Amino acid sequence: MSTYPLNIEIPSLKSIYIEMCFGDQLLSTGTAILAAVDKGSRCAVITNRHNVTGRHQDTGECLSKTLGTPDNIVIYFHRSEPNVGEWLKVKLPLYRDDETPYWIEHPTLGASADVVALNVKWGADVLCLPYYIEEDSDRIKMVINPAETVSVIGFPFGLSTTGKLPVWVTGFLAQELDLVTEENPVFLIDCRSRQGQSGSPVIAYRVSNYRFVNGDKITAQLSPKIAWEFLGIYSGRINPESDLGRVWHVSILKDLLVAAENEYNLRSSESRDVEIT
Repeated sequence: MSTYPLNIEIPSLKSIYIEMCFGDQLLSTGTAILAAVDKGSRCAVITNRHNVTGRHQDTGECLSKTLGTPDNIVIYFHRSEPNVGEWLKVKLPLYRDDETPYWIEHPTLGASADVVALNVKWGADVLCLPYYIEEDSDRIKMVINPAETVSVIGFPFGLSTTGKLPVWVTGFLAQELDLVTEENPVFLIDCRSRQGQSGSPVIAYRVSNYRFVNGDKITAQLSPKIAWEFLGIYSGRINPESDLGRVWHVSILKDLLVAAENEYNLRSSESRDVEIT
């Protein structure tokens, strides 16, 4: 039986608590999601690159006060029904025996993109509830303007609401999304976020009223249904003195997920691939 009330919002189940470790030593905590291009595509774990490297994305400095960098990641997957409300703790190595990383970087942006994918073999006891890049369950073409609210759903300071359910932190879009480009697929939000939220999904979450692109025009929608638009992956504040934070736009995830699926197909026979059962 489920151990939490049935009115938990679906986006709360889409954020996953992660720990970065060196051996058994905890170095840091963060957030991840599951993502897939569409319902016919393979699902992968998505988080920030700086989470798995343990180094500042821009300066390369160690993020842990221990000066250690992680060699494994612990992921708290939600269990599938009838055990929803419980978590499956899985430890995944970050490097192969030849010291090449298990994570997959963006095929064109490479190490400059602070977003990576991790492949696993899914077992039946994992709740596979991804953000879909090309499905209207998560991408409804919602129109979001500067100063409108957005939600960062993760684990600030490693905190959760109960069990390993995430904390919702609300901020505001700090720029026009039309300014996002393929060369610089990053946008800014104004949000009092903290350590541990790196890798969190950023969504526009609306109850009853929102606008969306309908053909060549913008239409207002008034509905009793809850809707959200998946916007990207939170990457951290621009500096410790500011509440402005970077978000990697959802548009880069399709190519990353395709690269991850290709990588999985090439290495599917390797004994070190991890199966969650």
